[in-house]
Amino acid sequence: MNLSRRLFTLHSWFGLLTGVFLLLLGLSGSVLVFRHELDHLANQQLLTVSPTGPSVPPGTLDRCYRTIVRRYPRLDGIAWLNPDAGPTDAYNFRLYLNDERLFTYDLGLISLDPYTGAILREGKSADFTPSFIEWLLQFHFSFQLGVPGAALTALFGLTMLVSLLTGAIIYRKMIGKVLLFSVRINRKNWRTISSDLHRIVGVWSLLLNAVIFFTGFWMNLFAFKDKSWQTETVPTRPNTLMAISADSLYHKALQQMPDLQPTYVYLPTQPERKFRVNGPLIDQWVLWGTSNLVNLDQQTGQVTLVRRLSELPIGEQLEATFFPLHVGNYGGWPVKLLYVLIGLTPGLLSITGFLLWWRRARKPKRPVATVRVTGKPARPIRTRA
Repeated sequence: MNLSRRLFTLHSWFGLLTGVFLLLLGLSGSVLVFRHELDHLANQQLLTVSPTGPSVPPGTLDRCYRTIVRRYPRLDGIAWLNPDAGPTDAYNFRLYLNDERLFTYDLGLISLDPYTGAILREGKSADFTPSFIEWLLQFHFSFQLGVPGAALTALFGLTMLVSLLTGAIIYRKMIGKVLLFSVRINRKNWRTISSDLHRIVGVWSLLLNAVIFFTGFWMNLFAFKDKSWQTETVPTRPNTLMAISADSLYHKALQQMPDLQPTYVYLPTQPERKFRVNGPLIDQWVLWGTSNLVNLDQQTGQVTLVRRLSELPIGEQLEATFFPLHVGNYGGWPVKLLYVLIGLTPGLLSITGFLLWWRRARKPKRPVATVRVTGKPARPIRTRA
């Protein structure tokens, strides 16, 4: 068996074994590209609040924090997800829970009215209670199977990369023709349609799919660490509350980096964690903005770290782009729409790849006949099918 045939066999089996899972990952990823917009659209009435004054009352963030820690006495942490909220937007908080079970990924969501402190919605991401989008997000990176599920999705990212690489080698002579629009879909029958679709879609989606699946694999590497598995079954300690108000820490962080545009604020509930504010800088491309941060000690108010992306080594700067590259939030609606379309391609490639395999599997073998020549032993010949 020559190299091309071996690669084709590898390409086929990787596609067949992971096709359904890649279909689910691709479809859920396409929906999640617009997860913030869809969540707001589906819950617009619930998440729209009525201002009671010209601005959010002083101490609002701290009040939200105190409300949450009273309701959840054992938390790994809290994250404010929308520090850029407008005057009529509810505040959304991620809850880092722990039910001490390995096969559940313990995230939750709670939304509060910043003016009244009223809880508008809350629940675990394993349920549909807070939002279907939240459930879908957790399904996308863990199949709702906890840390083992996160490891599984990482492995599927690797299998997709192998499939893409082998496919690129197999169809290497077609890449230039497809990119130059020299290849058209032959509509003669379902076999020719599936074959041409597989080549054309595979070529056009090759680069971006490779980026998406590699970054997904990289971000889920935590699931291969022993510590990630061990901590899932260890009870979380009772909350250690911040000694300094969340609002004071937040404003102090912004003073340390005035050009920071916050997109994520971590509120610690365990003593070893730090208060943290992340985001891009003003006029900085979002693609490069996730590694700017300010850390403060929540017990003393001391600044423990101020880090700008420009100060990081090249490797860490590159890694900082992985999350934006994976979710497609770095180029506005045109990029998001492109990511939606790319998210549909793993499923399409799986379907057309299965049809190609099915055609080969059902193809009858050529019959073998013999011809006897006088004075010579009979020799087999193959007749044309």
